[in-house]
Amino acid sequence: MPPGQAHDLAGAHPHGTIRQFLEEVAWGELDYLVVDLPPGTGDVQLSLAQLTRVSGGVIVTTPQEVALLDAERAADMFKKVQVPVLGVLENMSAFLCPHCGKPTPIFGEGGGRRLAEKLKTRFLGEIPLTLPLRESGDRGVPILVADPEGLEAQAFLKAARELAAALSVQAFLPLPMA
Repeated sequence: MPPGQAHDLAGAHPHGTIRQFLEEVAWGELDYLVVDLPPGTGDVQLSLAQLTRVSGGVIVTTPQEVALLDAERAADMFKKVQVPVLGVLENMSAFLCPHCGKPTPIFGEGGGRRLAEKLKTRFLGEIPLTLPLRESGDRGVPILVADPEGLEAQAFLKAARELAAALSVQAFLPLPMA
């Protein structure tokens, strides 16, 4: 789509787009296929669950109460389509001052951890809100490339290790009965 132009993915259209994405892309050998979905419980999530065997979902939330309400709904949607929730990842857990490094929990504290406990799933970790993270995203350079030793990259690596552990356990569980 041209920049600035909206693309309507409502109704039957997302289902076809997801089908094309899954069936017509030459993926090659994959260890994991991670699909970053829009928040909520919409057509895209349902289409993925209908068209392929999804190993699990990750709930990404900020720690604030209103975000946790939506995150809990997303977890319930996964449950209804028999997709296990592998964990909760808390994004923007705290703003880290670029001058002193002091964390400021502008969206609250501990919401992701509390949600993981409520859902009886893993807490994958906290991703801070930092200037380097925002800048690398604006440049289109992942923070793991821009600063692989930095605090932000280490937070993502920790979350990735936790998710890989959850997936390895999930691989040995029986498939849900239809």
